[in-house]
Amino acid sequence: MYRILVIEDDKNLCEEVILSLKKWGYDAFGIEKFSDIDKEFVDLKPHLVLMDINLPSFDGFHWCRKIRELSKLPIIFMSSRDTNMDVVMAINMGGDDFVTKPFAMDILIAKIIAQLRRCYSYGESMKETIEHRGAILNVSEGTLIYVHHKIELTKNELKVLSLLMKNKGTIMSRDKIMRALWDDDQFINDNTLTVNINRLRGRLKDIGLDEFIQTKKGLGYVVQ
Repeated sequence: MYRILVIEDDKNLCEEVILSLKKWGYDAFGIEKFSDIDKEFVDLKPHLVLMDINLPSFDGFHWCRKIRELSKLPIIFMSSRDTNMDVVMAINMGGDDFVTKPFAMDILIAKIIAQLRRCYSYGESMKETIEHRGAILNVSEGTLIYVHHKIELTKNELKVLSLLMKNKGTIMSRDKIMRALWDDDQFINDNTLTVNINRLRGRLKDIGLDEFIQTKKGLGYVVQ
């Protein structure tokens, strides 16, 4: 079942769209916190986004750009702002289509079906992302985004951080982390792990994530 995220601050319209989408067999959600749209996006992992332009805190162009850093999924703008400049801005920010309010629901559904077919018929899918404490790890790209910082991770840094963030709140033993780092042509020992952890901690600290990875003496490491 395709999941659709509706980013619309008009509560009545949002509920109407969600109800219609569910009747068509889609799993549809609205946004709870308009100041944390990127976090809710990561948690919900939708296949398509419906985006208004006029939103609280930041406009739809801002959030479209943020979502584009995480995923290639289809984004359809729906707005009463229908000037040529608005449409051009929507496409330039990464939008795939535009529907003008008020719209007929069957027109919106037709656009949704077309975008889902285009995107997912060829095996494209949302990039795997993990969010914790405002940090967003893009596993498929090997990047970490935090506030206004974006860093490229090495293969080992990605393996360690991915394991810890996927199991946030759970202590990962040094042995388990070393097994995750194991490569056919690279032996990982205790000293190598310490070097990798320290280097990763230093890079996280540089972008404001001090003490993101915590040591549990005699047990291992944890992100919490």
